[in-house]
Amino acid sequence: MSDSINDTPRSGRLHIGLFGRRNAGKSSLINAITGHDTAIVSDTAGTTTDPVYKSMEIHGLGPCVLIDTAGFDDEGSVGELRIEKTRQALDKTDIALLLLSGDDLSVEKEWLAAIRKRKTPYILILNKMDERSPEELERLRQRIQEEMKHEPVCVSAALGTNMDKLREALLRKVPADWGKLAITGKLCKEGDVVMLVMPQDIQAPQGRLILPQVQVTRELLDKKCIVISCTADKIQQSLDALARPPHLIITDSQVFPQVWKLKPEQSLLTSFSILMAGFKGDIDSFIEGAAAIDRLTPDSRVLIAEACTHAPLEEDIGRVKIPARLRARYGDSLKIDMVSGTDFPEDLTGYDLIIHCGACMFNRTYMLSRIRKAKEQGVAICNYGVALAKLAGILDKIEHV
Repeated sequence: MSDSINDTPRSGRLHIGLFGRRNAGKSSLINAITGHDTAIVSDTAGTTTDPVYKSMEIHGLGPCVLIDTAGFDDEGSVGELRIEKTRQALDKTDIALLLLSGDDLSVEKEWLAAIRKRKTPYILILNKMDERSPEELERLRQRIQEEMKHEPVCVSAALGTNMDKLREALLRKVPADWGKLAITGKLCKEGDVVMLVMPQDIQAPQGRLILPQVQVTRELLDKKCIVISCTADKIQQSLDALARPPHLIITDSQVFPQVWKLKPEQSLLTSFSILMAGFKGDIDSFIEGAAAIDRLTPDSRVLIAEACTHAPLEEDIGRVKIPARLRARYGDSLKIDMVSGTDFPEDLTGYDLIIHCGACMFNRTYMLSRIRKAKEQGVAICNYGVALAKLAGILDKIEHV
C-alpha cells in the first residue's frame, strides 16, 4: 500500500470477488475486465491457489480490488485449505461474480446460497460463450434462470465478448451508500475548528502517521475545517493558542481520560477508533457490546482481534494496554486471547466478549461479516475505542457517527 495521502488504500476500495470452479475462467475474466494481463491464465485446473488481490482503477467504478480465488471444487487436504481461503475472501467481497461453467450447477447453488445469506450483491456469469453453439447457450441460460432464479450475463473472457454488458451490470450492483459514508459524519462542518490529539508512540514509526489519522485529516481538509494537531503532552498549550475552544476534539483512545480532564465544556469529544468503528463497522453494535465489560468476571474469556499483523510492541494497545486495564479490574485470572490479520475463530461461543481494533486495514464488508458472525453466536463485540471509553467511564459522553 502506498504511503501517499492521495492514494486510495486497499481497505477503501470496492472489492469485487470472482468465484467458480477450477478452470471456469476467473483469471481470464479479470484480464478481460481490466483490459490487460493482470492474472496468470493457464489451461491447467487449479492454477490459482490462495486468493490474489489486485488493486485497480476501473472506468466507471473507480478504485477497486479484484479478488481472484481458487476453485471451490478443489480436492484433497490442500484443496480444502484453498476452499477455506476462498470462503474468507467471500467475507471481504462487496460484489460477487459467480462463474458458471457447465450443466452441473450443484456446487454453484451452494455458493450462491452463501452469497445470498450474506446479502452480498452478485452477478451470475455464463462464461466461454464462444465455445458453445447458440442453441446450447440459450438452453443453459434458461436452465440457470429457472434453477437459480437469476438471469446470467453471457460472456467470453477469452474474446472479450460482452464486457460492456458486464461492466454495466457491475455499475448497477454497486451498493447505494458506496463512497458516501464520511468518517466524521455530521460532527463537523466547514469553518469548524477541530483538534487532533495524536500521540506519536511506538506504533507510529518516525516520520509517519497511522492510517486513521491520515484519513481523518484528509477528510477534515476536504470539508474545509480548521485543523490543529498536537501530541498528548501539548493539549493545554494548543488550547491556549486558540482564540476559541475547538468545536470537536478527536483523540487517540489511549489518552481518553487525560483529554477528558482538559477538554473545554463546549467542545465535543470522540476518538479515531470510535470514528473508524462507525465508518468500517456498526457503532451501535459496538456500544451495545461494550455493556458486556461490566458483566465480566475473573473467570471470563476475552478475544482481542487486530486487523494488522505486526510484531508485538512494548506499548501495543491490543496486546498490552487493553489487557492491562481489563486485568486491573478483574484480576490476572481473566483469560485473554489474541488474534491478528485474517485469523478469526469460526467458533466464538467460548468467549464472553470480543474487542476488535478499528479495522482500518479491512474493508467495511469484512468488518461487518465479523460483527454478524459474533451476533449469530450470541457473543458481544465492541472495538478498541469503545472499550477504552467504557473503561474510562465516559462512553455515554463520547460523540459518534
